[in-house]
Amino acid sequence: MIIQKSTNPRISEFDPENFSFGNMFSDHMVICEYENGKWGEVKVMPYGPLPFTPAMMGVNYGQACFEGMKAYKDKDDQVFIFRPEKNFSRINKSASRLAMPEIPAEVFLDGLKALVDLDRDWIPYGEGNSLYIRPLIFATEEALKARISNKYMFAIVATPAKSYYSAPVSVKISDYYSRSANGGVGFAKAAGNYAASFYPTQLANEEGYEQIIWTDDSTHEYFEESGTMNVFVRINDTIYTPPTSEKILDGVTRDSFIQLANKRGIELKVEPISVKSVVEAHKNGSLKEVWGVGTAVVTTLFKAIGYQGEKLELPLLTIEDSFALQLQKDLVDLQTNVAEDTFGWRVLVEKSI
Repeated sequence: MIIQKSTNPRISEFDPENFSFGNMFSDHMVICEYENGKWGEVKVMPYGPLPFTPAMMGVNYGQACFEGMKAYKDKDDQVFIFRPEKNFSRINKSASRLAMPEIPAEVFLDGLKALVDLDRDWIPYGEGNSLYIRPLIFATEEALKARISNKYMFAIVATPAKSYYSAPVSVKISDYYSRSANGGVGFAKAAGNYAASFYPTQLANEEGYEQIIWTDDSTHEYFEESGTMNVFVRINDTIYTPPTSEKILDGVTRDSFIQLANKRGIELKVEPISVKSVVEAHKNGSLKEVWGVGTAVVTTLFKAIGYQGEKLELPLLTIEDSFALQLQKDLVDLQTNVAEDTFGWRVLVEKSI
């Protein structure tokens, strides 16, 4: 591994009390290039622009995928990352689906830990704060040919993060547009998945909704995801979440919520959720909560669901009554070293650079 420290660090410009998510990047990035059938040496270098042309195949043909993960700082200034092996496994699953080469563990994990160690001062301490980390792979060959690229770049960049949605949001159930389809790339974190979601989301925004609940592409009768999040529904005292499939992302936060619910003894069922059952539960008063989970948001509560011209208002519960908020607290306490980690999910990043 080659480590080149920034000679002009920008950490002094970072105000941990006043920043917005995704607009300021830490001082360093990880770069590793693939050519001639193999990955090269990992480089940790100052963050900045890279030399590409509009003929880069990743831009033209969409061979690009990414991950989202976070680093946290506890009260003793120790730094942790959360379940990195899950992100490593998933990015390779995404890469394989897009005909890109898988990343070796030492490239992904060693590069990740080196970057977090080097830029640990960028991790803001405090409730809801973290360093959001974006590993990504994209085709870099300069060729206007619709085929598999011969060159790729693996990179990791990082940005300080705080709560993505600070208040409950309104969502609209999609009964026309789809996020994914059978045989497609819905399970992968392919860049194109997100591009295709922007227009339907824009239409929902114009109607006063912040996000969309995506439904199945063939009948639009079953919940799949919400925006960029996995979705959970609580009817009475049972939580439901759709099973993962080739259309639904296997979210790390989703899996963590499931295991934390089991630990609490909350009944949780992984099974299809029909739109009809949610509407009926709202009508009879048994629909208690609906929420989304993901790395960036952790948990986002829904205050209303739009469906076929109706707006189904949801109660805003206190943490004592909300399963979503209780599980969110359990998760954040684990991530920030407030609670004992009986799952072995928290990984300490040693100070070695």
